[in-house]
Amino acid sequence: MQDLKPAAVAVKQLVKVFSGPDKGELRAVDDVSFEIAQGEVFGLLGPNGAGKTTTLEIVEGIQHATSGEVRVMGYDVATHGKDIKPLIGVQLQSSAFFERLPLDHLLVLYGSFYGVKADAEALLSSVGLLEKRSSLLSKLSGGQARRFSIAACMVSDPQIVFLDEPTSGLDPQARRSIWDQVNELRSKDKTVVLTTHYMDEAEVLCDRVGIIDHGQIKALDTPLKLVQALDSAYHIRFTSTGPVPTEDLQSLPGAVRISSSSNGSATRYDLEVANPGPILEGFTRIMGTGLREAADLRIEPSTLEDVFLSLTGRELRD
Repeated sequence: MQDLKPAAVAVKQLVKVFSGPDKGELRAVDDVSFEIAQGEVFGLLGPNGAGKTTTLEIVEGIQHATSGEVRVMGYDVATHGKDIKPLIGVQLQSSAFFERLPLDHLLVLYGSFYGVKADAEALLSSVGLLEKRSSLLSKLSGGQARRFSIAACMVSDPQIVFLDEPTSGLDPQARRSIWDQVNELRSKDKTVVLTTHYMDEAEVLCDRVGIIDHGQIKALDTPLKLVQALDSAYHIRFTSTGPVPTEDLQSLPGAVRISSSSNGSATRYDLEVANPGPILEGFTRIMGTGLREAADLRIEPSTLEDVFLSLTGRELRD
């Protein structure tokens, strides 16, 4: 008989409404349902104000839901908060730590909040910071501070780790170091739930992603399947110094849409297509007529960023 494990996180018809005397009601989370399997790396993606942070704070027990049900490792968050606390680790921002204690003392202090004796040396070694054990947090680089925050959320050896924008503002080397930490957690069969604005990061790290907007889940699947479901699976990108008959390109079989941006005398075009193969002959014929040339021609597959923008729009949000 198959051993059925409970989902690491199970969210069912979650609703969160904020209300105020002047602003009326804001439905920040609107009938959200999803499950996260044990050992999965799951990404919750969305624009600013989409509801992802509120959703995760309810899962973590920081906020209370207006209605719906949230279970963590089978426990109801609303009634079993004490049982859930040692099962989860939540990444803290650097401002949440005491700045006048060295790193190893900080970890011991943080472990005491969970009633455990933290092995500071092992935790610091796991994130490559053992040589910094006597340093103050304020003396660390951005990437080192972020790695320390991951060590801190592991003091209770949690089964589920929540990482909020773990690589935001970091340089490429520091980002890759954090990616290595996430993969290390995966190798230990930890469940990782992360938010990120970097779509390439979600594509590389996440087994599945949920895209949330206006408080609702718009899509949920593996990054590959979400990309494959797009009507435009490829981009034909090129630059031209002469006028391009965009209407002719748009009318080619399999063409979905075309956009452009100018930079001085040249214009950069992006022709989104379902399949580049059948369209190339017509594309070459159209671009070969008149005083124009398709320079810097590239054919590239669509990405999770294309999925994100197709579902949430391209307008900037604050």
